[in-house]
Amino acid sequence: MELLHWLNAQLLRMQWLSDLVAWLLQSLGLDPASRIGGSVHFFIYDTIKIFLLLAVLIFAVSWVQSHFPPERTRRILGGMRGLRANTVGALLGTLTPFCSCSSIPLFIGFTSAGLPLGVTFSFLISSPLVDLASMILLASVFNWTVAISYVAVGIVLAVAGGTLIGALRMEGQVAEFVTRVPAVELAPQAMTRRERAAYARDQVVEIVRRVWPYILIGVGVGAAIHNWIPQQAIAALLGQDKWWAVPVAVLAGIPVYADIFGTLPIAEALVGKGVGLGTVLAFMMAVTALSLPSLIMLKRVVKARLLATFFAIVAVGIVVIGLLFNATAFLFT
Repeated sequence: MELLHWLNAQLLRMQWLSDLVAWLLQSLGLDPASRIGGSVHFFIYDTIKIFLLLAVLIFAVSWVQSHFPPERTRRILGGMRGLRANTVGALLGTLTPFCSCSSIPLFIGFTSAGLPLGVTFSFLISSPLVDLASMILLASVFNWTVAISYVAVGIVLAVAGGTLIGALRMEGQVAEFVTRVPAVELAPQAMTRRERAAYARDQVVEIVRRVWPYILIGVGVGAAIHNWIPQQAIAALLGQDKWWAVPVAVLAGIPVYADIFGTLPIAEALVGKGVGLGTVLAFMMAVTALSLPSLIMLKRVVKARLLATFFAIVAVGIVVIGLLFNATAFLFT
């Protein structure tokens, strides 16, 4: 057990990196315990840690994902129906390290291929919300109980949301051009190890290039919250005893467009200031699954009633999840 704690501290939390940054700041005459020194330490340490973990994890996830190209995913889901299909769709979504906007082209392809609407929505909800990389990054910030629980409830939300949308039989609410797109059947091409490595490397470069501004902004906001905003002020607005904290967090997350990687430093800082775990997880979920840019893109492929139904189901689900996490916070300490 002690070995596991040591590995978690050194490999995921990178305590060695935190100590190294603190030593470097002290060598430059900057006290890490001061406000300015603490902000600089938070920014440097979290930025390096997130990018290191992100590169390693995206490479590993992309290697796995190379075994599940869209054509193969479509064939797997095409032979299933009902709850099983929704569950597999949600699980396959965890293998795609995409943001919500990047998932929409796959949604179009799956829908045009004739997959059940509910199954494609299970995939659409799951893909930006949960993936293996986010689970390990959450473990590096909080702990494994929080990380696994987050992924579990995210998958449940994706399955439940897709199942409900499927039960409402809203196929007529999909834009006509989507259903008219011809499905192209492509034979899956086997990839060599070198090709998989090249694919994974390209995914790392592409995703890091796409998310690095949001990570830097998130770390900067987290550093400001951690060292400059009084705990009393944050607790007064978003404290664990405030019933409105979770709905406010969800509403605050909708206008923000970022990956989960950019919201992690903010979540870490908010929890450190006494904000409920469920509140910060609800904020992260809203940012990744209900961001305004992704809703605008989705409006181009579905009609208003289906978009409103999707938004309501996911928003209510996130609020319920946040409240449950806050109510059971003692289980995650």
